[in-house]
Amino acid sequence: MQKIILTGDRPTGRLHLGHYVGSLKRRVELQNSGEFDKIYIMIADAQALTDNFDNPSKVRNNVIEVALDYLAVGIDPKKATIFVQSEISELTELTFYYMNLVTLSRLQRNPTVKNEIKLRGFEKSIPVGFLNYPISQAADITAFNATCVPVGVDQLPMIEQTREIVHSFNSIYGNTLTMPEAEVPKSDLEQRLPGTDGKAKMSKSLGNCIYLSDDEDTIKKKVMSMYTDPNHIRVEDPGNVEGNVVFTYLDVFAKDEDFNKYLPEYKNLDELKEHYRRGGLGDVVIKKFLNNILQDLLRPIREKRESLSKNITYVYDVLKSGTKMAQEEANKTIKSVKKAMKIDYFADDEFLNEIVDKYK
Repeated sequence: MQKIILTGDRPTGRLHLGHYVGSLKRRVELQNSGEFDKIYIMIADAQALTDNFDNPSKVRNNVIEVALDYLAVGIDPKKATIFVQSEISELTELTFYYMNLVTLSRLQRNPTVKNEIKLRGFEKSIPVGFLNYPISQAADITAFNATCVPVGVDQLPMIEQTREIVHSFNSIYGNTLTMPEAEVPKSDLEQRLPGTDGKAKMSKSLGNCIYLSDDEDTIKKKVMSMYTDPNHIRVEDPGNVEGNVVFTYLDVFAKDEDFNKYLPEYKNLDELKEHYRRGGLGDVVIKKFLNNILQDLLRPIREKRESLSKNITYVYDVLKSGTKMAQEEANKTIKSVKKAMKIDYFADDEFLNEIVDKYK
């Protein structure tokens, strides 16, 4: 069996450090590992419309933005197929067929759906399209015979529901669909990088993001205003590392070589934390250190993105050709599904022969 990845993002804005840590960095690693036969990366505009149906321009305007971020971080169109979800009509058709395999109560029990409904204020009036998202996601995954779906822990209930749909379909119609497995980030910090305010995960809607495309001054301004320890008022005061967002980011991004380059008086992060805990280390020092690290990380991404933005026709062509390839693959799946369900009436002469024999 081929090893195939399906992953993607909603185009509701530019991608940020949370995306990079939680998924983008890992996608590039998987892409370059040589372990997978195919990698599909979906710009999930149809899903984004389920809670942006009254503002389609927001989605439309961000399709290219997300594509630019993908290419800038190192997604290689020669190794991965980047495509636009809404252009693959087979995904909608699969969703329709799968709807018969899921009950309304099962959808409403999905923990991820329940949480998203609460976040968006849909408790009293839930759009059917939004509630159907787990079924739509099952269509996305199975259309490309994905064996591996990289997701955060909060998305595991969605993958479980896909597995239920696959099991139900194969039990009724025969072994047709591929059973996917989830791959989750290795650490808690990779799963949920906090925002610069320290109050929640990094989120476009909360305005606490550092975007991959932010310029040098913007990054510095955001880092220097980051939440630390509110009781660490004077330099000599002992400080808390736990819950201190600057140190949370340093846990994720700092390497020993960064100390050699920017803070040679410390060997590693443990020494820096110990000094902060006992007092005598100011917030400005650790923020400047983090700023230097993030500037080094984001500079090449930003520069590549700026270069790509000057050749936007290339980005458009990547999406167009990738979408065509994805459509061809999804079409193969829909044919297999319809054959299994015995609704491929005109695919060959079998149906004609059946009715001829019946009415002889």
